[in-house]
Amino acid sequence: MSSHTHKHHHDPEHIRSISNRLSKAIGHLESVKKMVEDDRDCSEVLIQLSAVKSAINNCGKEILKEHISHCIVHALEDGDEEAIIELNEAIDKFMKNS
Repeated sequence: MSSHTHKHHHDPEHIRSISNRLSKAIGHLESVKKMVEDDRDCSEVLIQLSAVKSAINNCGKEILKEHISHCIVHALEDGDEEAIIELNEAIDKFMKNS
């Protein structure tokens, strides 16, 4: 795993937005867990689980967009080619688990 660190700060509003989205996904996942514990219909559980996966993937896409438009732009301006390698690794891992 890489030890690259950001040399700039992210927009607090964007961080808050992503955090809120993740909190909603966590709450939704807790609801799905309760559905399982309550022995709810498997089809309903799978549909809700799919919705949680979609919410998490959408968070990932937003983080990726932010990363490209800010972190990568700054890295290129600073001549940091390692950031491109790390971006490619992150995309590979994110897509593999989507």
